[in-house]
Amino acid sequence: MRLPRLFLALLYSSLVVLSISACSSATDTGAGDAGKAPWEAGAMATAANPHAVDAAMKMLRAGGHAVDAAVAAHAVLGLVEPQSSGLGGGAFMLVYQRDPGSLVFHDGRELAPAGATPGMFMDDGEVMGFMEAWQSGRAIGVPGVVALYEDTHRKYGKLPWATVLQPAITLAREGFEVSPRMAGFLPRIAELGRLDENPGAAQYFYPQGKALQPGHLLKNPQYAETLSRIAEEGSSAFYSGAIARAIVEQARAEPNPGTLSLQDIANYRTREREVLCEPFRKLRVCAPVAPSSAAAQIMMLSYYDQFTQQDMDPEQQLAAFVDAQRLAYADRDHYFGDPDFVTVPLQQLLSPAYLRQRASERFAPDAIPVHGEPEAAGTDVTLIWGKDSTGEVPGTSHLSIVDSEGNAVSMTATVEAPFGSGRWAAGFLLNNQMTDFAREYRADEPAQANAVAPGKRPRSSMSPLMVFDEGGELLMVTGSPGGNSIPAYVFKSLVGILDWNMTPQEAADYPNVIARGETVRVEVSAAAGQEIADMLKSLGYKVEERKGENSGLHIILVEGGQLSGAADSRREGKVGALPPLDP
Repeated sequence: MRLPRLFLALLYSSLVVLSISACSSATDTGAGDAGKAPWEAGAMATAANPHAVDAAMKMLRAGGHAVDAAVAAHAVLGLVEPQSSGLGGGAFMLVYQRDPGSLVFHDGRELAPAGATPGMFMDDGEVMGFMEAWQSGRAIGVPGVVALYEDTHRKYGKLPWATVLQPAITLAREGFEVSPRMAGFLPRIAELGRLDENPGAAQYFYPQGKALQPGHLLKNPQYAETLSRIAEEGSSAFYSGAIARAIVEQARAEPNPGTLSLQDIANYRTREREVLCEPFRKLRVCAPVAPSSAAAQIMMLSYYDQFTQQDMDPEQQLAAFVDAQRLAYADRDHYFGDPDFVTVPLQQLLSPAYLRQRASERFAPDAIPVHGEPEAAGTDVTLIWGKDSTGEVPGTSHLSIVDSEGNAVSMTATVEAPFGSGRWAAGFLLNNQMTDFAREYRADEPAQANAVAPGKRPRSSMSPLMVFDEGGELLMVTGSPGGNSIPAYVFKSLVGILDWNMTPQEAADYPNVIARGETVRVEVSAAAGQEIADMLKSLGYKVEERKGENSGLHIILVEGGQLSGAADSRREGKVGALPPLDP
């Protein structure tokens, strides 16, 4: 059987184990700006919808910072791709400043209301079903995206605040053609939830009781008005006043009303958090800390490197790729949560001693992966968490941007499930992010790291990442939507480009292989997917064949002084590029 180039690539002979590096809220990528040549690679943006890329490119052509372009692009995504993210949700933004060579993780994740309790999704001792929880007022957390827009623009933006929001305002007023992807969701969501019944949402997505069709010119004057107020008044227009009251009204409506209050909304703040920059061979991979799951990809790279060697046959290489995921996912699921509430032992989980020991615990193909014990490797950690029961549904989008000065943004944004909670306020949908917490709660059992608590951020699989070369220059910007599969999708992009010599587009389009728990999901609808599934079955893995996956990898690679990009063909996006600025 002739196998794809991915599995024929030879690997480096050196075995490198990652070591933890010091980090702060403004992390040095490893080289600073000393000796750097002027940036001559131009600019690039890639996102899941052409309208969003057009907005980003407009900002970049005007000399805007990557953050200007990111805010403009995401404000448009919230309009044209409401099934994935929007003003009523949250986001993570990783921002790179080429001068002085710093990285900051801006956490715009949603917050649990003050009235939230660990058992809020329990009913007479039983866990509320996901469908019921998803469509409830209890599922709505305080949105963080608008605060993230303002905080990052204030710190990095070069263009006027109103300017970056104008493309979305104009598009909302003039209308856009409904995309096949959005239209395709609507009949299915009507069968599962209440989007076609909820006030505002029903009239917008199902006019005259019928789902919007592809090509329909859709206008959203409410969205335009909301963004216009934010453009004029700042984020206070969103976190107080009429918009905040509309959010609370929807969150407290039946069925299963939540406790979200005006005070909860007014109290929202983003956080600046640390970034981990760790070696992978001669490169440095930089990932946000929890509540993001991006550090899991650093763990995966270490295990993959330990499992691989030169002259491996394709089956061995594929097994290394799968087993690295199984080990890292088990630890991610058990230990990761909001670091403001729980101790997330990243230093211990990424220590050389633990990574070596954990790699030696490689699971047999038919075994059920379990989390490791860092203290058994001699690291200083004693944490007792209950078994994780978190479920996470894909309703997310990612964008990657590099501006004409070499600054970059990797941003992943979400409303959690498709169309969030299905509840509508002021022209946008509200998230169901509270279901990203562990819904099961037993008072007589140890708490889970991702248990619900007032003011807590739920753990997220969102993993915006950047990679830097041995000289400290930006090499790669990547990230993806996809719920619990995000770590696997992003890991594929890293290994595909950094080790399998793929182009960004080849890496994005390659079959997705997700190895979380005892089952390995394989995207057999993609070319070579069936070969991969059959190979894994022959090795003894329990394989679930999937006809489609929800990845949305948007990647930028800097190589030889030039930019190349990818827009995942599973979505509807594109790549936009600008030549270098004239000296």
